[in-house]
Amino acid sequence: MSNINDVYFDGYYKEIWRSLIPEGLTKAEVEFLIQESSLKAGDRVLDLMCGYGRHALALARKQIEVEAVDNLNDYVAEIKVIATNEGLPVTAVQQNALVYQPRGIYKLAICMGNSLSFFSAGETRTLFSMISSCLDQGDKFIFNSWTIAETVIRDFREKTWTYVGDIKFLADSKYLFSPARIETESTFIPTAGSTEVKKAVDYIYSLNEIEGMLNGAGLGILDKWSIPGKKKFTLGEPRIYIVSKKL
Repeated sequence: MSNINDVYFDGYYKEIWRSLIPEGLTKAEVEFLIQESSLKAGDRVLDLMCGYGRHALALARKQIEVEAVDNLNDYVAEIKVIATNEGLPVTAVQQNALVYQPRGIYKLAICMGNSLSFFSAGETRTLFSMISSCLDQGDKFIFNSWTIAETVIRDFREKTWTYVGDIKFLADSKYLFSPARIETESTFIPTAGSTEVKKAVDYIYSLNEIEGMLNGAGLGILDKWSIPGKKKFTLGEPRIYIVSKKL
């Protein structure tokens, strides 16, 4: 199954994304995941749409077994090299999330970095059902987003630009309805090299809609955080971490 976002990370943005995430944020998120799910060495975690493996590798360094799934070959290959070199318990799988089949039961499933916004409502229900199927009752699914309705509507901007290293990054966005979504054309202009243009779609769901889709898959929301483990989410904050569990 193809998705317009499948090819978004295979150009300049693959490295831009890495540079946008502070190391301290990953450390705080990993500590939160461990504490929230009482993870210990030998427990199994599914990291869906893992990117370059920032959570998967950090968890594996604590001897937590991780299955890291992403559609981009470069990310998966990188994780495999690091895991082999460090002797880490990571299985990296190149697979589209919509057709991925879990390999057993996991203590925790995660999907970080706003990845769930790439999917339509029907696709999101499919993903939630798959995730629910690989958890035991009471085990958790944790994900974060910065494009739920309660975060994005207040500060939506049609045009933005910034420099990331030596690349000028311009985004031209449109907020559309039925289904609610933001369609973005991104232009990457390096000081040396060719210009790259990519298109992406972020589907917009309210918390109420997300909860309904989770419930339909046998998952229930436990908590909503803006700063994981420290500050509960309130309207208009720039990101949300949603903690759900298998009912």
